[in-house]
Amino acid sequence: MAAAGGSGGASRADNGYGSQQPRRRKGPGALATAYLVIYNVVMTAGWLVIAVGLVRAYLAKGSYHSLYYSIEKPLKFFQTGALLEILHCAFGIVPSSVVLTAFQVMSRVFLTWAVTHSVKEVQTEDSVLLFVVAWTITEIIRYSFYTFSLLNHLPYLIKWARYTLFIVLYPMGVSGELLTIYAALPFVRQSGLYSISLPNKYNFSFDYYTFLILVMISYIPIFPQLYFHMLHQRRKVLSHTEEHKKSE
Repeated sequence: MAAAGGSGGASRADNGYGSQQPRRRKGPGALATAYLVIYNVVMTAGWLVIAVGLVRAYLAKGSYHSLYYSIEKPLKFFQTGALLEILHCAFGIVPSSVVLTAFQVMSRVFLTWAVTHSVKEVQTEDSVLLFVVAWTITEIIRYSFYTFSLLNHLPYLIKWARYTLFIVLYPMGVSGELLTIYAALPFVRQSGLYSISLPNKYNFSFDYYTFLILVMISYIPIFPQLYFHMLHQRRKVLSHTEEHKKSE
């Protein structure tokens, strides 16, 4: 579940308006474009706030341990704000798959709220900082990429970063997510967090501990597929850019 977009290593679909693929799609209308520009500018600024917060906290403390608390509120706010991307697809503002986008966005929201927020004991884990840093760098690049693409003025450096830095950021984010979920397991098992046991009037049981293990296992088939997909996209997009430069 979280593997799809939790790591954020540029695996999120290009959402139509930012793909810059050789095959052009019809873009959104003027009103939708204006809205999308505002949305992406706000999201870029939000993740920049998180980045600055991390740096300031590190400089003040002189340590990278427990930096999560310095950016907890903006992280929750702007990561949850990504849910609007699902609506963008559902309403046809961008031509990406609703199912794929929902899967990717919800995976991160899940890790933010159902794991890191809900199991407070893991908030001091260094693994949290690992995925937060990966998410932050990725999202600053991603939303900048979308903004400039919508304005038809995409700097090559941002395009290159969008399709290159994921090579490091994606494994980094996935590692942080898996280690954080793993660290949460004993506390979830001890507290029975979100679990429903029988008997009850609904005749239904749910073991959140087992669910988290299944989430971790889901990374095995999903991560390689998305990673190699992005490598393919990188070759496709950047090679097209080089060919375009040569033809000019």
